[in-house]
Formats: sequence, C-alpha cells, structure tokens
Amino acid sequence: MVEDESGGVMKNRKFSFTGLPGAIFLVAAVFLLYACSAKAQNTQNTSSSEMEKKFDEAGLRLLKEKVSPRDFSLPLLLSLQGGETQKLSDLKGKVVFLNFWATWCGPCRDEMPSMETIYNKYKEEGFEVLAVNCMEKQEDVLNFMEDNKFSFPIALDDEGKVGTAYGIQAIPTTFLIDREGKIILRLVGSINWDTPEFHSAIELLINS
Repeated sequence: MVEDESGGVMKNRKFSFTGLPGAIFLVAAVFLLYACSAKAQNTQNTSSSEMEKKFDEAGLRLLKEKVSPRDFSLPLLLSLQGGETQKLSDLKGKVVFLNFWATWCGPCRDEMPSMETIYNKYKEEGFEVLAVNCMEKQEDVLNFMEDNKFSFPIALDDEGKVGTAYGIQAIPTTFLIDREGKIILRLVGSINWDTPEFHSAIELLINS
C-alpha cells in the first residue's frame, strides 16, 4: 500500500509499464508489430509478383495500377436469364470476366467457345462471365446463343451507353475484375481463353 499526495491510501497496481520491465515490453511489442507488418507486406508483394508472372505466361499483361470500373445496370437476355437485370457492383466478391461483343464480330465468335469452357469450369468457384452485347436486337442475340449452346450470362447494351462509358472502340474487348471489384486487365482483341496457362492464372486470382 502507498499513500497519495493527500494522505489517502492507494492499492498497489498489478501491472505497470514504467521502469525497465515496461520499456522492454514496449520495445518487444513494437518489434512484433513491425515484424508482422513486414511479413504481410512481403506476402502481398510476392503474391502480386506471382500474379503478374502467371498472367505473363498466359500472354496477358496486367494493368500497372488497378482501376475502379464504372458501375452499370443492364437487362439480361430474357429467355436464358429470366428477364432479370444485372448490376455490375452486385458481382463484387467474385472474379468477373467482362466482355464486350456482337454476333457479327468474327473474332468475338472465335473466342466464345473458350469463354463457355472457363465459365463452366469456374462458375462454382466465385468466377462470373458477363458478356455485354453491343447494340443488337434481343432476338438476334438469343438466336445466336441458342444456336451455339452458350450458357454464360448476356447483358444487352442496346443503346451503347455502357460501351461508350468503357471507351469501347473495337470488339471484342475484355476486362478482368478481381474480387475487390477492381479492373486488373484490359484486352482488345480475341484470344483462346481455354489454355493451361490462363487456367493457372485465373485459379490464382480466384484463390487470392
């Protein structure tokens, strides 16, 4: 027991961070916090480097900085998706393959079978394809999808407003959006998405 300045009695404190023991504790706590922070930063850098390497191997170059996409809401193709409307921001938390296309576009048609393959392979793992058709009639798009037996979601940009907002000047154009809702890749042109290299890259992105 100790007396305070007024002569009263104060109980001994059980824990004290004053003096040498307290200083040692404080230094240890700061060191531990720094070590954890450095480890987290190192893990993040390693993950980023590995991601870039995987996409490079797939012939794709990631953006230097992630970009926030413009949100939009478009009607889905009626017969296949029940007349619903898809809002891009509602897909946050998934890896989104956002593709702009048209039925008259030969390169678009060439890559769509590989899009169907990756959609069916990863759709249960947090991966979504959203193919935005550019200013075509619903009937023409529906006939194309049914003739080719494609099942991935189609959104109808019948006035071209979303394509304009995304600066689409040539199709196909594809954006890859990570689980945080950020664009990490933009590709103009058609490629075969059904390759071991792209599978490896998309699996790393899905699991990151």
